[in-house]
Amino acid sequence: MKKVLIVGGVAGGASAAARIRRLDEQARIIMFEKGPHVSFSNCSLPYYLGGVVASKEKLVLMTPESFKTKYNIEARVNQEVIHIHRDEKMVEVKNLETNEVYKESYDVLILSPGASPVVPPFEGVNLPHVFTVRNVVDIDRLHQYVSRSNVESVAIIGGGFIGVEVAENLREAGKEVTLVEYAPQIMAPFDEDMVQILHKEMMDHGVQLIVGDGLKKITEHSIELNSGKQVEAQAVVLAIGVKPEVALAKEAGLEIGELGGIKVNANYQTSDPSIYAVGDAIEVYHRLTRRPTRLALAGPAVRQARAAADHIYGHKQENKGVIGSSVVKIFDLNCAVTGLNERAAKEANIQYDSVYIIAPDKVGIMPDSHPLHFKLIFEVPTGRILGAQAIGKGNADKRIDVIATLVTLGGTLEDLKELELAYSPIYSTARDVVNIAALVGLNILHDDYKQVHVSEVRGLVEQGATFIDVREKNEFERGHLVNAINIPLSELRERVDEIPRDKPVYLHCRSGQRSYNAVKMLQNLGFANVYNVSGSFLGISLYEYFKDVTTGRDKIVTDYNFK
Repeated sequence: MKKVLIVGGVAGGASAAARIRRLDEQARIIMFEKGPHVSFSNCSLPYYLGGVVASKEKLVLMTPESFKTKYNIEARVNQEVIHIHRDEKMVEVKNLETNEVYKESYDVLILSPGASPVVPPFEGVNLPHVFTVRNVVDIDRLHQYVSRSNVESVAIIGGGFIGVEVAENLREAGKEVTLVEYAPQIMAPFDEDMVQILHKEMMDHGVQLIVGDGLKKITEHSIELNSGKQVEAQAVVLAIGVKPEVALAKEAGLEIGELGGIKVNANYQTSDPSIYAVGDAIEVYHRLTRRPTRLALAGPAVRQARAAADHIYGHKQENKGVIGSSVVKIFDLNCAVTGLNERAAKEANIQYDSVYIIAPDKVGIMPDSHPLHFKLIFEVPTGRILGAQAIGKGNADKRIDVIATLVTLGGTLEDLKELELAYSPIYSTARDVVNIAALVGLNILHDDYKQVHVSEVRGLVEQGATFIDVREKNEFERGHLVNAINIPLSELRERVDEIPRDKPVYLHCRSGQRSYNAVKMLQNLGFANVYNVSGSFLGISLYEYFKDVTTGRDKIVTDYNFK
């Protein structure tokens, strides 16, 4: 009879335990969790604050009793593994309720300790109104504290997934929320041109958003930032990031990777073949950058757990690495991403280009049709798809799941162009936004026309470049680029003599479709130096909006028109 010990529950540990039971009815499986809950919905924690999850009990998925009765798995809560004695194949365990210390032998040991919140030594970090969010106990403490009638203002430090979700849910609960992010933007997986949509959404829903400024100290009723700015805060949530829990592995002499996570091989074995590791504590292989990375997501953790369990029992499995797919809801927007963004592609020295499409998520005459902002990143010259980002009120996750599948299979723009997707007017358009992005990408890849990105527009405007706005006059009057010339597409053929041939000309409309047709028309009329603005006026407006309102810099858009 094989004896398997598992350190840590939740996604990685609990999934490994369940898979081992399915493979071996005779195995003795013991799972240790130093907290009171061995299986809970980690990713759902912020939604308890906003009332989406009605009670803390609903966050708990499995109890020790249910593990025992359903799977014959022994789950020991409030018991911490404090030492691994590899030479004896024993672990030392401390019962945190009785302080008793005992040993337990193993044939196989699986480490799934997860990651812990980063808590820098800020002044005031140990005050009673300062919180982190890792488990049910944490979120319940925070919920109880902010539910008090006198707590109205909350500061969130950190603009990653946890910080943004906590900010949204506390705002939905009626609190005055300030979100502080040290970097120039929240949500690092999104590129700068796309993330401005998220910045605007948070501001539109009453979140005071501060980026490019970090926390200096915490006082009883406020926080002070590096800039000297004071922000009222009756509660503070630190969501700066997480670090892998490697103390136990390091003390046992297991190899630690270059990024600080436990190093594992393709089968999730550590440097000790009888010890496996999965989840947020390990380093994994990124299939696109071909480098080690850390990925604190539940989906990869459960796949790793299954793969480790399969290897223990001699079942073959293929480790293709990770690509990093995720989705987050920010108020009325669904925001999804997969693969590489521009920054990651640059860091990996991959030659790439991108297209930014704004298309309806379903047929426009449908009452709930909305724009979907979609950015596709591809390798040059192969056309291999590297990643994508999608933001909108509709099904952004569906589009990103399509791209994630193609990235996993090594798909190209040609593959995406020909992809046959389900269509009905209430679900999508006959040519979905992902197909359109592939067609635009192929046009750019094959040099059928030239584009500039929204991030380049300010510099061109400040240099006095010629911009032609091909929207109709009433659209132009509601907001336009400074010094832009309005020649509607419907008048372009009759007014072609107004367009200079001796210098670059940059065309845009609202979303890029009309200006694309204008560019092709002018090319066919002999114009050789015309460019389409990727993302067009809507993309420009969103890109410029947040920076203008937060920095006070000169506007290049007369009035923002996001409709």
